[in-house]
Amino acid sequence: MRLVFMGTPRIAVPSLMDLVGAGHQVVAVVTQPDRPKGRGGKVTRSAVKETAISLGIPVLQPNRVREPDFIDRFRELAPDAAVVIAFGQILPQALLDIPKFGCINIHASLLPKYRGAAPINWAIANGEAETGLTTMRMDAGMDTGATYLTAVTPIRAGDDAVTLTERLGELAGPLIVDTLRRVGEGLKPVPQDDAVATLAPILKKEDGIIHWERSATEVVNRIRAFVPWPGSHTGYAGTPWKITGARVGEAEAGGAVPGTILRVDGDSLLIAAGNGTVRILEVQVPGKRAMSARDFLNGTRVEAGAVLAAP
Repeated sequence: MRLVFMGTPRIAVPSLMDLVGAGHQVVAVVTQPDRPKGRGGKVTRSAVKETAISLGIPVLQPNRVREPDFIDRFRELAPDAAVVIAFGQILPQALLDIPKFGCINIHASLLPKYRGAAPINWAIANGEAETGLTTMRMDAGMDTGATYLTAVTPIRAGDDAVTLTERLGELAGPLIVDTLRRVGEGLKPVPQDDAVATLAPILKKEDGIIHWERSATEVVNRIRAFVPWPGSHTGYAGTPWKITGARVGEAEAGGAVPGTILRVDGDSLLIAAGNGTVRILEVQVPGKRAMSARDFLNGTRVEAGAVLAAP
């Protein structure tokens, strides 16, 4: 097929590579404008732009895809379909209507579950046993379009948002290649059941505050889910701690106030949660890198009995 590819972060790169490898004619890549990144504010290209340049594919970077000039340019490309994965802008109906087979999105959840901006994070935070990808013919709603195919993967105990994103990215390429083949053969999308839909709203900074009154499992799931942003934050004696690694503890809290440091071991800290305990394995404090709890405790005095609180 003659395609326009629309994507921005690294999760989208394998799909672009697989589409080219499958023989599709990608006539343009649309990605977000270059933006400052990191402490130095260096202007950086998106991962998709870097890949498109290496493949010799023209790159378009509109500030707003709903601008008439961009829609006219898109129409001139005359795509059979647009493939969209983690692009970062809402597509207007005028653009959705242009391709013969529409705009086909690869969404990182098993729709209709987890519609929205952060499906990978919220699937982990909510303790789901599995998640996956869904290909969908886009409409004007938020991930409400009729669906084609899915790919399922378990959420493993060691997964965080980074590792799960990488695995889903690798699954996306074969899924979209198969979807396009079957769409070309006449596959029709199936409407979603709105009655069982759930939402995955955009992450906010305050989502990263650890509320120790949650169960130990909930606390650990959220720490895994909010890597790298917004991170998971608590405080000790006025010093902010960012918790970058934790697991559910084996001991019970014994009625201690949630957030109480129950034990300071050689390689971890045991914290009381609302139900059960959390064992902190990795910590970062302002001005320092993330370090194992063992290294952290070698250089920091921490008292059992103190209570961790919001930073």
